[in-house]
Amino acid sequence: MDTNKNLYTVIYSIIMVVVVAVVLALAAYLLKDRQQRNIEIETKDMILRSAGLASQAESAADYASYIEGEYDKYITDTTVTSGGESLPLHISRKDGESFYILPLRGTGLWGPIWGYITLMNDFNTVHGIVFDHKGETPGLGAEIKTSEFSDQFKGKKLFEGTNFVSVLVVKGGTGAIDPHKVDAISGGTITSKGVEDMLKSSISKYLEYFNSNKINPAEVSDSTFINLPDTTGQNK
Repeated sequence: MDTNKNLYTVIYSIIMVVVVAVVLALAAYLLKDRQQRNIEIETKDMILRSAGLASQAESAADYASYIEGEYDKYITDTTVTSGGESLPLHISRKDGESFYILPLRGTGLWGPIWGYITLMNDFNTVHGIVFDHKGETPGLGAEIKTSEFSDQFKGKKLFEGTNFVSVLVVKGGTGAIDPHKVDAISGGTITSKGVEDMLKSSISKYLEYFNSNKINPAEVSDSTFINLPDTTGQNK
């Protein structure tokens, strides 16, 4: 075939496209299980960190095995019915105390944001929280992933009396002195608003479950713990 003709160029291009497509498809197939396991490990890591666990993850010789071991030791996965929906719930048990971990899903400035919030067993007090994002701006919206931002949520309250108010993300430095507010990220207004909306929408789905498993939050002090039944029928 004359390599100078257009037909040769067209055929050559088609062959190269097919070869590249086959190689990419094969690579995706062969790596699928590994990619899925990596996603599962990252998810378990976030759940553990929201509950203040897996503190040795960064120094672990085998990160994946360490995360899986800690998860199996402390976390129970279950589902609960609330508002007519079946919702995922993770329960952390350590030193005789139970904590309840909820997934968070929302939208930031440039794409999805997500995380996990751990509540003490009054279903009112935030024990811990972690966030992640797909494409927020470094130094601005991406700061939601930092401990400086997430640490603000510890000890904040979801309820004011019997009213669900969630945790508001506000400008102006008032968050530190208000039990229902944290300070927004400087220069990350839209992402901060996205976090606030994500918290309210994600947590509100569980209100029916909260109300059927707790006493009036106004009657619960910071040192009061409620002995709830094991919703899964077994402990890990």
